[in-house]
Amino acid sequence: MGTSLLLVILIPASLVAGYFIRRFQAQKQTENAEALAKKMIEESKAKSKEIILEAKDEAMKTREQVKVEEKERRDKIGQTEERLAKREEVVDKKIEDLDKRRTDLQDKERDIDRTKKDLFELRKKQEDKLEKIAKLSREEARKVLLELTEREFKDDLLRKIKSLEESAKEEADKKAQEIVALAIQRCAVDLTAEFTVTTVNLPSDEMKGRIIGREGRNIHSLEEATGCDIIVDDTPEAVVISGFDPVRRQVARVALEKLMGDGRIHPTKIEEAVEKAKNEINQSMKEAGEQAVFEVGIAGLPQDLTKILGRLKFRTSYGQNVLRHSVEVAHLAGLLASEIGADVNVAKKAGLLHDIGKAVDHEVQGNHAMISRDIARKFGLSEEVIHGIEAHHEEVEPHTVEAIIVHVADAISSSRPGARRETLDTYIKRLKELENIANGFEGVEKSFAIQAGREIRIVVKPEEIDDLKAEKLSHRIARKIEEDLKYPGQIKVNVIRETRAVDFAK
Repeated sequence: MGTSLLLVILIPASLVAGYFIRRFQAQKQTENAEALAKKMIEESKAKSKEIILEAKDEAMKTREQVKVEEKERRDKIGQTEERLAKREEVVDKKIEDLDKRRTDLQDKERDIDRTKKDLFELRKKQEDKLEKIAKLSREEARKVLLELTEREFKDDLLRKIKSLEESAKEEADKKAQEIVALAIQRCAVDLTAEFTVTTVNLPSDEMKGRIIGREGRNIHSLEEATGCDIIVDDTPEAVVISGFDPVRRQVARVALEKLMGDGRIHPTKIEEAVEKAKNEINQSMKEAGEQAVFEVGIAGLPQDLTKILGRLKFRTSYGQNVLRHSVEVAHLAGLLASEIGADVNVAKKAGLLHDIGKAVDHEVQGNHAMISRDIARKFGLSEEVIHGIEAHHEEVEPHTVEAIIVHVADAISSSRPGARRETLDTYIKRLKELENIANGFEGVEKSFAIQAGREIRIVVKPEEIDDLKAEKLSHRIARKIEEDLKYPGQIKVNVIRETRAVDFAK
């Protein structure tokens, strides 16, 4: 019973003690939680301050960077304005020089008119005096006077003509060398050989069988989709793509490389690859046209016209890339126009677009100059630009300064050293025609085409051709060459007359 009583007392006591212990523990946990929450709040506030400070620093840095960039832009604008001001000063000076030259020429013309009048009066007095003294008619006196004058001044006149020609040639050559040298420095281009085949390297000879496919279905599908011939021969690890259109060959090459990279070669995949290759080539040509327009510095050309221009990227003529040739002609035309005070913008546009017809000449009938003119007219370009394009090969007679400039720039770009390559047959044929033209003139003993057809040396019979006739003969042969032959650049006509005295000592 004592034990039972003890249990009765201890159980409530332990319950009460457990209650107080749990309450104390709960209170302790609450205090710990509050302390932890307070600590976290303080840490959050500290981190927030750090983030705010970092954001302020970043904002300050951004503001400083913006100020620096703004200052750089202002400096660039200032430099551009200075360059424009200097160019305006140069243009104004050139205009003043031209006005002064025009005034000087007018004064010289008046002096020449006065001199002509004085000479006419002097000649009339001489004729009257001669008629009285010799008792000759006016016509007879005129004939005697002309013969006397011709004998007296023949040698002087010949020397004067040669002196003037040499002086003019020397001045023209010097000026042309300066302009061409400057143009070549600014727009030197790579020489691209003109081929009708393209070689594609293969990772292994096993790929040839996959390209051909079962019963040749793959290669037939590829040829049908691209319009090119795919030649698979014994050449190790290579196939040849043949076709006259360079754009088609490029599409076939890109499509074939895509198929080899993918590994799956069958007719459906071939059509997909060719379509993707066409899109890539079209984008490449578009970018090439835009780059050419940007490089020349022309604004305002229609987008579709720029796309057609970009197609010249894959067109070559005598080994010269037509797009690079067009850019070079535009630079040259701009330089020439600025030198003589012509419209630089018109000259550049006509120079850049003068061969654009070659991009579609396999689709449209006619020569490329007329096709280029029609394209320019279709896109609403000015009549000055259109005339410069249509007259660059003189199918149309040029009647503006800019048209003549484009014609000259095209000739310079085509005939500069290393610009073009001729086939051997064409080269030999041109030399033979050159000699045949010279040999066809009376008094010519023999002729030789030298300097790769840049010069024709003509030896004449001295008993038939005197010095004055030799000068006339060189001009006549030069005009005949211009009428009958087509050639890049210019040809020097060199007439040689020599007299040999031969005797024998016995």
